[in-house]
Amino acid sequence: MKHLPKHLRPRWRYLGVGLEAWPATSIGRRDFQRALWYAAGNLLGDPGSADAKLSVLSFTFDDAVGEGEAVVQVRRAHVEPARAAIACVSAIDDDPVGIRVRGVSGTVRACEERYMGRAGGPSRQRDVTLDGADRPAVIRGDAVDVSAESGHVGATRLDLE
Repeated sequence: MKHLPKHLRPRWRYLGVGLEAWPATSIGRRDFQRALWYAAGNLLGDPGSADAKLSVLSFTFDDAVGEGEAVVQVRRAHVEPARAAIACVSAIDDDPVGIRVRGVSGTVRACEERYMGRAGGPSRQRDVTLDGADRPAVIRGDAVDVSAESGHVGATRLDLE
């Protein structure tokens, strides 16, 4: 079977996506893909989500820190609906997540060079004092995620001083 000529092939765009969750949250590529399909189906309907054809090409997520990134492929004419569908993802496997589209590119290589690897700066782990007790925490810039008995608590540096 012959290949389609270049002017008849589908055109793609690649979205650089950043993910943020509580530390010690485990998110896999399949879970993220399923959440994307579910959100696209709910927002755009079955025909719209099939036209957008969202698919995760690369995915990394660091469980210890709770940060990750992905490259999502989408048809060129459906970039804005795809961005809206990605914004609708608020939880993956009942774990709350924050998802941000960092940018759109025409090639996978350009997407990885421009938008990957800058997940908000370096993060570090240390013990902080909250409510008179030392607790483990992950620090990302001015945001601090402190481990408590009931789960994680979001704080800032000013809350800890």
